[in-house]
Amino acid sequence: MAVNPKDKSKMVVVEGSYATAHAAKVSRPQVISAYPITPQTHIVEDLSKMMADAEIPGCEYINVESEFSAISALIGASATGARTYSATTSQGLLLMHEALFNASGMRLPIVMTVVNRAVGAPINIWNDQQDSLSQRDCGWIQIYTEDTQEAADTVLQAFKIAEDKNVLLPIMVCMDGFQLSHVYEPVVLMDQGEADKFLPPFKPDNYLDPKNPKSFGTLADPSFYTEFRYSQEEAMKRALPIIEQAAKDFQKVTGRYHGGLIDEYQMEDAEIVLVSFGSVLGTMKDVVDAYRARGEKVGILKIRAFRPFPTEVINKALGKAKAIAVIEKDISLGRNEGILFTEIKAGMYNTPTRIPMIGYMVGHGGRDIKPSHIEEIIEETKTVAKTGKITIESRFNDVKEDLL
Repeated sequence: MAVNPKDKSKMVVVEGSYATAHAAKVSRPQVISAYPITPQTHIVEDLSKMMADAEIPGCEYINVESEFSAISALIGASATGARTYSATTSQGLLLMHEALFNASGMRLPIVMTVVNRAVGAPINIWNDQQDSLSQRDCGWIQIYTEDTQEAADTVLQAFKIAEDKNVLLPIMVCMDGFQLSHVYEPVVLMDQGEADKFLPPFKPDNYLDPKNPKSFGTLADPSFYTEFRYSQEEAMKRALPIIEQAAKDFQKVTGRYHGGLIDEYQMEDAEIVLVSFGSVLGTMKDVVDAYRARGEKVGILKIRAFRPFPTEVINKALGKAKAIAVIEKDISLGRNEGILFTEIKAGMYNTPTRIPMIGYMVGHGGRDIKPSHIEEIIEETKTVAKTGKITIESRFNDVKEDLL
């Protein structure tokens, strides 16, 4: 993200969790419900303090005994027409699984920050993206963020996207645990005036009202269940340009732009393209800068929206590459490759584009991703670009053979 010159004087050094909580506050939520779980807990703590200090007028904070209860409370609140927010991670997100389908099926525009963390067993509290990616088919929009500024700014964009009458779907704003949630770095905290200029009050057409009775989430027999699923998928498609527009509208108000569906880095003439999402992009950019300084045509495609998956935009961005490396912190067990890798390959299948592509699974459970690992991946991808031959389509990076 290019820093807007007018932002420099407004920057403060805060924890990523605080920046996210502040963004939720200035979004003027009417109901917040969340349950503390590492590494999401600081968001909840900050919001609790803001509530205690009367900094979020017109909002109710619902204390609950579990993550399942938290999302259930917000389903009820959102169905009454309230703007709602939550945050969770890892096992907490998995505990919500059943209710995630309900929120989407009832077309409730709940916004939830997911602080990405590995899932057990074995127990691990460090970062990878297995938790949110395992929920990809729940009908929630998913946006992945690169740094703390983007994680905070995307909360406001998420409300605008979710509450659009052509979308009305819940959204996960995903930020890497610890690397983003617990890091202290300079960010711009959006003031209430700017937030109000960007994000209007939520005025739903359909909500629970005793004076105008309606039903949400009732039984659907086979004669019309299909149409519900179809309408959700159509809403996902309509969300694609709305995500792009929300990013542009946000830039007009704040001067900050993090990308729409995707973002490109050194992609103008890139022959070797690295594709990824999340905080690892920072390390990747440093390495790519070094390659560019040597005159090598290496670039990065940042995936911001994973659901809805922007196939056409991705294919267009990758169309001139000679070889592609997809780098991600997850695995589809039994498929022996990363989830993003599978999605990109599938999106190209029925197109004329045939670009050699390798998948790399890295950083599981918070393992360091070093510049040397990215360099190794680039060198392997360069060899594929020259020969056109792929010996291993997808592999784990940095496996300690002595521990097996």
